[in-house]
Amino acid sequence: MTADTAGAAQGSATTDPPVPVPEVPDAVRSLAARCLPRVNELARLMSRDAFEQLHGYAELPAEVKDVEIAATARHGLRLFLERVVHDPRTGPDDTGFFRERAAQRAGEGMPLPLLLTTHCAGARVLWQALREAARPGEEAALVELAGYLLDAEQRVVSAVTETYLDEQAALAAERHEERRSLVRGLLEGTAVPSAGSGLAGPSLVLAVELPDGPRAPVAVRRVVRRLQTALDGAFGREVLTLFDGTGGRAIVPGPAEPPAGLAERLAEAGGPGVRLAAVPAEQGVQIPDAARTAARIVRVARACGHPAGLHRLDDVLLEYQLSRPSAGSDRIAALLDPVAGRPELLETLRTHLEQAQDRRATARLLTLHPNTVDNRLARISALTGLDLATPRGAALALAALLLRDAGEAG
Repeated sequence: MTADTAGAAQGSATTDPPVPVPEVPDAVRSLAARCLPRVNELARLMSRDAFEQLHGYAELPAEVKDVEIAATARHGLRLFLERVVHDPRTGPDDTGFFRERAAQRAGEGMPLPLLLTTHCAGARVLWQALREAARPGEEAALVELAGYLLDAEQRVVSAVTETYLDEQAALAAERHEERRSLVRGLLEGTAVPSAGSGLAGPSLVLAVELPDGPRAPVAVRRVVRRLQTALDGAFGREVLTLFDGTGGRAIVPGPAEPPAGLAERLAEAGGPGVRLAAVPAEQGVQIPDAARTAARIVRVARACGHPAGLHRLDDVLLEYQLSRPSAGSDRIAALLDPVAGRPELLETLRTHLEQAQDRRATARLLTLHPNTVDNRLARISALTGLDLATPRGAALALAALLLRDAGEAG
């Protein structure tokens, strides 16, 4: 065996021979050919009579029904009949035109059930025309044509459905991103609310913080959808949101107050431990300031050890003021630098201040002996120079904790 013959043998062993396609019988071709001259007539019958019986079709614009849908019907009829007559079944994909129309219908908002029903109704009209054209003795040809028609309908409906859903998904993603860009612009002050948007007047701005913990992308999308649904249901209107796996911010257009049970609803959606703050904005231009205030309220409430839930500015009024940045903020925050590497001391200090400097309550919460609490507080005072037994020393310690824990100013 030569190299050439060996290569040929190897190629024949790895390459499957083409599957022969049976030719279309002459009787089938003849029956299809007799219907070809009726293409325009059948297309009019579809678009003006058969489709008019479909729910929702009558509401479509006249140019869509009389021009575009009629043209699609003509194309489908002629394509099917000519393929049968000329037997080009091994040719290229023939669904391109239907895909273009499906994308167009999706963009126009035509319901998918109506779109698919027009294709099914069109196949039924064509089948009736084939039956009428069949002559005695052509029953077998008619049955074979029915098989061709079912195959073609399956191929077209599959292509139309796939394209329509892809286009809908693309449009939804585009609208979602436009919406997020608008909300981001409103919150950051780079977008000015238009007069007719409902956002130029009063609104309620929310900051939401979810419990810590890694979330997979699927879980993030799920929790974001749940938060959106919970907010829309709680306020009885569409809430503009900008959420991710850690939480985010939301704008409730119009005058609004947080409804009872809002924190519980969001906890059900985002998990136990959800924190949120609500700050009203009298005008759209005040939304950025309200958003920054709400975010800082949440951070201060967390730093102070307040239970999770809904926080108002009045709930953390003193702590909020102490946490505000000023010329002396860095120096105040630095007072705790000597104990920055001692988390047990910082935890003791924070708990002691939260418990109104009650050493026994602090010991109980930390499961320590009161004497241990005293020893730790004395160590803090020795390292930082703060006299925690005086109002000034306690206030400085509280301010230092808040400035460190609440982070940079919003």
